[in-house]
Amino acid sequence: MGYAQLVIGPAGSGKSTYCSSLYEHCETVGRTMHVVNLDPAAEIFNYPVAMDIRELVSLEGVMEEFGLGPNGALMYCMEYLEDSLHDWVDEELENYRDDDYLIFDCPGQIELFTHVPVLKNFVAHLQQKNFNVCVVYLLDSQFITDVTKFISGCMSSLSAMIQLELPHVNILSKMDLLQDKSNIDNYLDPEPRTLLAELNQKMGPRYAKLNKALIEMVGEYGMVNFIPLDIRKERSIQYVLSQIDVCIQFGEDADVKIKDEDEDFGDDQ
Repeated sequence: MGYAQLVIGPAGSGKSTYCSSLYEHCETVGRTMHVVNLDPAAEIFNYPVAMDIRELVSLEGVMEEFGLGPNGALMYCMEYLEDSLHDWVDEELENYRDDDYLIFDCPGQIELFTHVPVLKNFVAHLQQKNFNVCVVYLLDSQFITDVTKFISGCMSSLSAMIQLELPHVNILSKMDLLQDKSNIDNYLDPEPRTLLAELNQKMGPRYAKLNKALIEMVGEYGMVNFIPLDIRKERSIQYVLSQIDVCIQFGEDADVKIKDEDEDFGDDQ
């Protein structure tokens, strides 16, 4: 059984920083983790790249050959990745053992996890290869300074949940850059009435019914809550990782083996 995180979120939400911080933390505690770059537009990495989509397809080459802009070329590259699941992806995965832990650093184009099936099919392929997969959705903590942006981020997260149908952990990233943390609890586990009051103040009266419907979708079903992440603090990184480990059942096999060995030892006594 392999384990994987699919790290998604809007552009600029800190996905690559999250991946590098998690890698450094695991290096410190003696835990093995491999980071995979799925962003063909990425150029600078603060972590060793275990697999790199740029070895499969070049964003600049696609732009030049087909006359596409950056977004169109990126979508072409991701669809090319989808077409290469049984070739390049399988060949790369052969380099890892059954119990390895992979983190997939994804592009920030939201249509990849809300509209098109590329990532969904990629995940399905990982599952066929016996990987337990969890989605890690990052939202910049600056979004909580504007309730309209926060609700937009929540809707994007919900869309990803529906599209990908996987265990899902939402993270408020860049907490080290957030100046005012006094009302953060209202956003970690969104309180509907508080958010609705803020939204109604921000928008005109004609949006009142729409605001109510949006807040009910976020609040009443309890599907969207967030874990704050401050990458300066090892305890914060460890807590986030522990929550994800629970989602993908990482370490449960080891616990079972230890328990079985203890029982066998007791029988010998």
